[in-house]
Amino acid sequence: MFLDKFYQQNGESTVISREQASDFAKSIAGDFNPIHNIDAKRFCVPGDLLFALVLNKYGVSQHMHFTFSGMVGDGVELVFPEMTDDEIVIKDTADKAYLSIAHSGDNNANPELTSKLSQRYVEFSGQTFPHILVPLMAEHNVMVNTARPLVIYESMTINIEQLDFNDPELCLTESKLSVDGKRGNVSLKFSVSDNGKIVGSGEKTMVMSGLRKFDQAAIDVLVSDYVARKESY
Repeated sequence: MFLDKFYQQNGESTVISREQASDFAKSIAGDFNPIHNIDAKRFCVPGDLLFALVLNKYGVSQHMHFTFSGMVGDGVELVFPEMTDDEIVIKDTADKAYLSIAHSGDNNANPELTSKLSQRYVEFSGQTFPHILVPLMAEHNVMVNTARPLVIYESMTINIEQLDFNDPELCLTESKLSVDGKRGNVSLKFSVSDNGKIVGSGEKTMVMSGLRKFDQAAIDVLVSDYVARKESY
């Protein structure tokens, strides 16, 4: 499984180090968000890695809604409980909740299928910045604090009508940004297809904080720095 090198299993606890989280973000997701850097003060494990670990353990249900309620830091001992009928809650050993997954419908735990869907979703999700977020910010004349850009995963929903797909592909169908003062709520809707046939859909939502008036020159520097980090990786 492609995930094996991105976490450690310590008894019943799953632990992700800074190095593993940062490597996943950069090498698998193509995500160079500073909060996933090894030396980041506000470091957190990528939500996409948690998503992939959930599919790896529980398989893919027809309807799944992920709600992220906390940022997973370095070395947090996560407990993935046994699968229940309607909701799974991922907590640490101190009983703090980080992620809940509501699920329903049929389930497919085929490792090849879950691996392919995880990788395709992570690849899709990693394109969020700058390709999607920058045009949205320009359209609404707002931007993140370029000195401390903070974009946080909030939730993800996926609905798959046919669980016997072979080679899934995710495609953006709609992107929206709603602004409330210094806070921005981003919605990215996508389709899931297999060999050209639509088999499902989904939506990813994120929160941007510390918004201020859009400054093209500042954004250009932010994007340039981001691209430079990506090319030098």
